[in-house]
Amino acid sequence: MGYFDLIGLVEKGVLPSAYGNNPTTKYVAYFVPAATGHEIDERVSRLTSALGMSGNTTPFWNLRPDEAVVFVGRTPPECRYFSYDHYIMHRTFGNEKRWLFSNVADTVNNLVIKTKGTPDRSSGNPFNQTTVIIITADRGIDQRIRAAAESAGYSDSIINTQVLPSTILNMGLENNSDTFAAFIRPALFNDTQAGDDYINNTPATVFRITPNNTTELDPYDYPELRVRGTGKTEFELTDDLEELRTAILNKYNKSSATELPTSQAVPVGSDAIQRGINGVGPNNDACYLWTANQTASSPTPPFFNTSLYYPFLRNPAITLGNDPNELIIVYGVNHVATGKASYSNFAIYGADAWNGVRAITDADFNGSAEEYLPNNPNAKYLYVYKLARNCSESDQYCYEVPYGIGTYGIELDQPLFIGWRAYLENTTKTGPAYSEIVYDRAMKFDPKS
Repeated sequence: MGYFDLIGLVEKGVLPSAYGNNPTTKYVAYFVPAATGHEIDERVSRLTSALGMSGNTTPFWNLRPDEAVVFVGRTPPECRYFSYDHYIMHRTFGNEKRWLFSNVADTVNNLVIKTKGTPDRSSGNPFNQTTVIIITADRGIDQRIRAAAESAGYSDSIINTQVLPSTILNMGLENNSDTFAAFIRPALFNDTQAGDDYINNTPATVFRITPNNTTELDPYDYPELRVRGTGKTEFELTDDLEELRTAILNKYNKSSATELPTSQAVPVGSDAIQRGINGVGPNNDACYLWTANQTASSPTPPFFNTSLYYPFLRNPAITLGNDPNELIIVYGVNHVATGKASYSNFAIYGADAWNGVRAITDADFNGSAEEYLPNNPNAKYLYVYKLARNCSESDQYCYEVPYGIGTYGIELDQPLFIGWRAYLENTTKTGPAYSEIVYDRAMKFDPKS
């Protein structure tokens, strides 16, 4: 297991983009031994080395239809959310290899995982608990691993299976076989030090299981998915949101306002897989929005340079200068306060390298709308946050966007965008439905000429 530091990989020149990293989350990747007799791609070897991991493992791996990758260890310490997710990273179309970065199915998250503290998904404590997670396309190898684990003292009640459905995947070790990856996403640890310790020294082992003898395959069907949506929406807050918008415009009336568009940022994984486009690492537990007028939908090569794609993120270019009257106001419905999410955030990104510099979470902006709407009881369900180069001491809800520090900041003349995430509706144990949330918003204010 190892911290997959996207920003660090960009700084070291190993990757050309951070691919929309979530600054709230430090991703932990499975580093899997390469298949016997197969060499690891040179570029992937450089990436693995830059992350300080063993050279004979790889975060991007092929898998025979009768093999499995198995996580044995402990779940993250107490946090707002965690999940284990598996992805198809690359697929070959004719002679063209494409970067799909698309989730295959549902996550194993903190509400559904089987652990020693939540055996057979019973209620209890899923944090810092022993668990086993099997990733495989075949029932037979899954059953054999479960039997081996039980003989070693691991109860079947703590074993989870993440299916690789052969019906939509190209299993195998050939050059044109699909490439996979698996990640842990923990967010907002209660104890920051305990969280850092888990990220930097994850108490777990990953095994690649290859049977010595071939047997008749028994492939899994596509797994049943958890269904998004409860039928209850946030749209009763629309009038309150318009009132908030007016209050924001009145407060910053010395500047010229430009309302930025909002749209769904990335496709769902199954859509990207079927269309052969870059999914940008989606997760079924989340809704993704951004300040653009369309969804990412380009076919891209592996390790592609994002600055060569998605021109709509830079046309027109949104920048943030040093003038005190130049700022961005991000506002909307607090999806955690309405019960639509377990946690939500927005992050500011450089539009070229997709480097997420900082995420502002619901814990940061909770209660921020009440000064704008002091007499509105629904203000507690809304939020307002300022992005500027300089925040005054009285600006409680303001983030100073850094520059002059490479990919860890955004330069004064560099195009940028805002991206939002809303994770895990407790009722459904999956992401909220896009049709039930009120989209978040942003406005750019510039000095009047």
